Amino acid sequence: MRKLPVFVAFLLLLVVLIVSCGKTGAALQEPVDCSTVINKNFATDINPIVQSTCNQQGCHDVASINGPGPLTNYSQVFNARLVIRGAIESGLMPQNSTLSKNQRNAIICWIDGGAPNN
Repeated sequence: MRKLPVFVAFLLLLVVLIVSCGKTGAALQEPVDCSTVINKNFATDINPIVQSTCNQQGCHDVASINGPGPLTNYSQVFNARLVIRGAIESGLMPQNSTLSKNQRNAIICWIDGGAPNN
């Protein structure tokens, strides 16, 4: 009987530690104006950003079990688009890299524009 409260306390502590070890993000300072973002093409604009900053060993490569899983093709990126948007907007992702303002805006506007496979 007494083991259950100790186990619950341990799990709670573990969750707090895991959450606190992540990258601390800062929300975007200004709203994104998608009318001024030109690059919204998946194949030529969005995918190269995802492949160079997200699809890396230990992050969201083909063997990933992190977050939304692998981000190696359009279908995977499309299915994870809302998670990606939130993580980028909050500044939590990418963990081992930084997106420029233009890169962040391009991804957010591509998602807000329906995330077309173009």
